[in-house]
Amino acid sequence: MHFIALIVLLAHLAATTIAHNQPPVVHTGLGSIRGSILQSRLGRKFYAFRGIRYANPPVGALRFQAPEPVAAWNGTLDATDDGPMCPQPAYNRSEVSEDCLRLNVYTSVIPRDNVRIRPRDVIVYIHPGGFYVFSGQSRNNAGPQNLMDRDVVLVTINYRLGSLGFMSTGTKECPGNAGFKDQVMALRWVRDHISAFGGRSDSVTLMGYSAGALSNTLHMVSPMSRGLFHRVIVMSASGVSQVQIPTNQIELARKQAELLKCGTDSVAQMVECLREKPASDFADSLEAMFVLSWNPVLLWTAVVEPDFGQERFLTQDPTEAFMKGDFVKVPVIAGITQDEFASPAVNFLRNDTLRNELDKNFDTLAPIFFLYGGYANRLNITRQLREKFLGNEPLSLNRSLLGLNYLFADSLIGFAVHRFVQLASRHTPVYQYKFSYVGRYSFFYYPVEGTPYGAVHHDDLLYLLSIPWVAPIFNATDPESKTVERLTGMWTAFAETGNPNTAKGIDQPNWIPVTDQEDNYLNIGEDLRMETGLFTERFAFWDHLFPLPTK
Repeated sequence: MHFIALIVLLAHLAATTIAHNQPPVVHTGLGSIRGSILQSRLGRKFYAFRGIRYANPPVGALRFQAPEPVAAWNGTLDATDDGPMCPQPAYNRSEVSEDCLRLNVYTSVIPRDNVRIRPRDVIVYIHPGGFYVFSGQSRNNAGPQNLMDRDVVLVTINYRLGSLGFMSTGTKECPGNAGFKDQVMALRWVRDHISAFGGRSDSVTLMGYSAGALSNTLHMVSPMSRGLFHRVIVMSASGVSQVQIPTNQIELARKQAELLKCGTDSVAQMVECLREKPASDFADSLEAMFVLSWNPVLLWTAVVEPDFGQERFLTQDPTEAFMKGDFVKVPVIAGITQDEFASPAVNFLRNDTLRNELDKNFDTLAPIFFLYGGYANRLNITRQLREKFLGNEPLSLNRSLLGLNYLFADSLIGFAVHRFVQLASRHTPVYQYKFSYVGRYSFFYYPVEGTPYGAVHHDDLLYLLSIPWVAPIFNATDPESKTVERLTGMWTAFAETGNPNTAKGIDQPNWIPVTDQEDNYLNIGEDLRMETGLFTERFAFWDHLFPLPTK
């Protein structure tokens, strides 16, 4: 008992400077870092260290290449504000820079004056955005206020986006996967330095959403990521689906070159020309990279890198790796939202030009939009999808909305998560969920402004992170507060123990992992309920269209 009391006292002493509002300073192997003090959702003060470089700026000869670790510095680094976003369209040019390989660390206890503390489990968040937008910034996309009411260390990261992060020519000049290698570099930084922020390098949970979730499933098979994490949270995407993983995306690289007036006859000269273009040119030409109205949503993909002597992020097809059980077998939380990608469906159906274009050229556009363009039998697949979800009548908003919503939701998100869960659960515990809670705020309102369509893509993030351009920070009396408590409680319990059932103070059923016999999932709505068979009939249809390869 005296020992426990001593530990409590030491933890209290370590945190006393928060009460006195003294700017925190930590000492890492790279140098000292000064942060700031922020306040959590429920009024708890915590330390924030923002805009920390984890790699050198990927400019000049480093553009399109793997990141280089940042060098040590003299003096004390000012980490009191977010660093820039990676190049992307932005209202304010000052918010973006190619010098964007930064991370933020949030913690409520840090080692001070040789006072011992109990190190805390770490959550590393990898942001969404289709690999071409968003960031890990606190002020825009990844505020820590909800999670910092829990006893964890939270790390949010940036990684290169668009062509700058994911262009792949299949040659040594641009082998691909640079953005994923940025993520690996950030995880290595966490391994080496998180103890200075009160975190445990031997208890790191990857939490990713959409593109970030897809990234996390690839880290599970990447030889570069081995040993850098111990649990995984996969929210609304995965890297195993109907999408065929190539060894390069040379045609996409040539399209970018043509947009920026670079020749394409020689790959080496094309890449060199692209290295000399301003980063803003890539952001300004982003929309023109897509086929129609920002589709396909997933434009850049991971590639299985040819071996040029470099450290390779992917050395084999992810689906084959999961089928063989050749992946890091750690506990997993994985799931989707009830309605996922409703917004593209509404966008096309209520716009006469887009609706007619999709209707008229469905056989051509469907394989592109729904990510199966490389299949020899794509026309047959297209006809089956049209009949199943849309019928043979002309597209219309009233008649086609639900079916087109399902097509976008399943092809981009649902089927990928289903397949990942199907394969990973054979070897490791997978706690599956469906998020169906609909609060007052959402990423998509329809048909009435201010009325959420449903539980759509990204909506569950509002209860884990602060996203100020979508919703306020919910206080303790807001109706959304119970969902914040549930998600932050279960997610951080999982980060600590690998089992979300260890969450305290939450009235929840026993969350049963998926088994060979039962497709179990937790339905996270107004209440928490265990159910079985997550969109079984729909996903069985996708399984029929895209069967797993035979061994």
